[in-house]
Amino acid sequence: MGEALEMSGLHRWRFFRSGGFDQVRIETSQDLRSLDQLDQKLWAVLACPTSGLEFDSRTLQRIDTDGDGSIRVPELLHAVRWVCEQLHNPQLLFQPGADLPLDALRSDTAAGASLFAAAQQVLQRLGKATAEQLCLDDLSDPARLFPPTLPNGDGVVPAELAPDAACAELIAHIIATQGAQTDRSGQPGATQAGLTAFLEQAQQALDWHLSAPHGPGTVPPEAATNAPPLSGLQEAAALQAYDAVQAKVDDFFTRCRLLDFDPRAEAALNPDEARYTEMAPLTLHAASAELAALPLARVQPGAALPLCAGVNPAWQSRLAALREVAVQPLLGDCEALTPAQWDDLGARLADCRAWLAARPNGALADWSPAALRQLLDSPAPARLAALIEQDRSADASAAGIEALELLLRLRRDLVPLLRNFVNLSDFYGQKEPAIFQAGTLYIDQRSCTLCLRVSDLERHSELAPLSGAYLLYCECVRPDEEPITIVAALTGGDADEMLVAGRNALFYDRQGRDWKAQVLRVVEAPISVRQAFWMPYRRLARFISAQAQRLAAAREQNVEAQSAAGAAAAAPGAAAPVSAQAFDIARFAGIFAAIGLALGALGTALAAIMGGFLRLPLWQMPLVLVGLLLLISGPAMLLAWFKLRQRNLGPLLDANGWAVNIRARLNIPFGAALTGVAQLPAGAERSLQDPYAEPKRPWSWYALTALLMLVLALTWLLLR
Repeated sequence: MGEALEMSGLHRWRFFRSGGFDQVRIETSQDLRSLDQLDQKLWAVLACPTSGLEFDSRTLQRIDTDGDGSIRVPELLHAVRWVCEQLHNPQLLFQPGADLPLDALRSDTAAGASLFAAAQQVLQRLGKATAEQLCLDDLSDPARLFPPTLPNGDGVVPAELAPDAACAELIAHIIATQGAQTDRSGQPGATQAGLTAFLEQAQQALDWHLSAPHGPGTVPPEAATNAPPLSGLQEAAALQAYDAVQAKVDDFFTRCRLLDFDPRAEAALNPDEARYTEMAPLTLHAASAELAALPLARVQPGAALPLCAGVNPAWQSRLAALREVAVQPLLGDCEALTPAQWDDLGARLADCRAWLAARPNGALADWSPAALRQLLDSPAPARLAALIEQDRSADASAAGIEALELLLRLRRDLVPLLRNFVNLSDFYGQKEPAIFQAGTLYIDQRSCTLCLRVSDLERHSELAPLSGAYLLYCECVRPDEEPITIVAALTGGDADEMLVAGRNALFYDRQGRDWKAQVLRVVEAPISVRQAFWMPYRRLARFISAQAQRLAAAREQNVEAQSAAGAAAAAPGAAAPVSAQAFDIARFAGIFAAIGLALGALGTALAAIMGGFLRLPLWQMPLVLVGLLLLISGPAMLLAWFKLRQRNLGPLLDANGWAVNIRARLNIPFGAALTGVAQLPAGAERSLQDPYAEPKRPWSWYALTALLMLVLALTWLLLR
């Protein structure tokens, strides 16, 4: 059979049984080369996320060629095929360690020769030209591999590569306004796209400044005719000063126009003496609200608004600013404004308001027109564009070094990834934790090793219960770390008195760091058959305990009520209590008779049962007791056994973005291995003397004596 497969060019696969299903072995270089021949129905996983795993996320992102955050079978096959093409013997991937000997690279192909040249270049830049092997740490410092002063082929130019100060300053402006792009050296730099966007924004800002309203316009004859035109920023300042007083000035001129309509309103529109009398005791200042509420000046028919003398002190500084930055540049030097001049000033500033509304976004609009024109006319943008093109076309073996980094990552990580993707040998082998196992949760004298990170609690808790496992969702916090959420599968021990939301625990991550954990949510499910056996009796005990507590509480309430009633009756002046109802002896005789009949029936039934039991042969009595126990506990045990057989890892992983292709069962023996229960160490000494133990009472002897007397009484009744 094997020879026939070899002659046909097909690979002979080997499988192992674990977790209740067949898993393919990945152990040889030929297994890797033939992986694309393996039927995908036999793969354990079809996709896994690139984040949230105990695995180098950079390696996963490099394998994820389409960048969708998930690794699928074709992407993994591509990585396997590529790494096999670069090595003489891919068996190296199965050897422990992360070093890559240079003689392991193929030099008979163009890709292999490029990798070999890149490796030699890296060693030369690191000062280890005579070294015979590389490791991933050799590529950890990009500044040594790609000095910022040399072109490296990525089209990103840092300031260190600029030939002059003007180019370096331009690069700094591009980084500040367009954001930095990281050069292969690790330094921030500028790209052609950033340069183009920067120049476009600079031209837009300059065009905006040039479109600003200019010129003083028509000024009174007494104004200077040689006043320079306002700049855009001066127009903005004038508009700001105008807006600061517009409502108050409009109010003043409206009052004056009202007096033109009816002079009798003058006394009402100006503050009266009583208003000033109210303000007299106050401590007034320029920001007083009482003062600011008064008109700007004395309201008179046809009056002009004074800008200097006779002005409300609360508005004097704002009117002075209006005169300085708006009135004088646009209307000339005047000490009072007429209504016509005020309307003219508003019309002149309307164009400025529209101009400011069209202001381009970005910091370049704050530059002066002269600075923008100097930038656009300088040779620095052209020199920087040529430098970016030179860096992009530079042959610095950057692509070869990046490919070499990927090869080193796959040398270290590919086989561990396959053991968590093609099969789940790491998880079921229990020698190394699987990449989805986040750590160990310690709670209630147990250690749970099947712990997974959870990014979306609500989404995960909707799908994860399909696993059939007892789940604990916990929030884990640690100083100076972002909180994380995990889900732990409890697969051993019992869950009595347990695990409710709010309980505290301790979580150790894969780096051995401890986190304070708190249970957020519990998803209940069977844990063991032993727990199911005792469950009916524990439920009965809890029921009896609850009923006893309820009866005791009711009795206590009755006693308190009777005591309160007695105290009220004994109080001075209290009304005489109503006489109690006469005792009905016939009624209570009927009750006692009914109770006697019930006890008699119960005793007769018990006597019949015990009589039948005692008439059995001695060897059958234990069988009857065992059958009785099975009758009570059997259904719960059988149901738990079926549910435990259906526990499945798949929903836990699928809820985290995996695509599990198999029924990865968590059967009873394997589940017991995932949760450790507290046990005394082997050979430990144990003292049974407890100074704080409960006092011993012969309750067992009392119970045995009572049982013996009951048996004797029943025997006497049967033999009588």
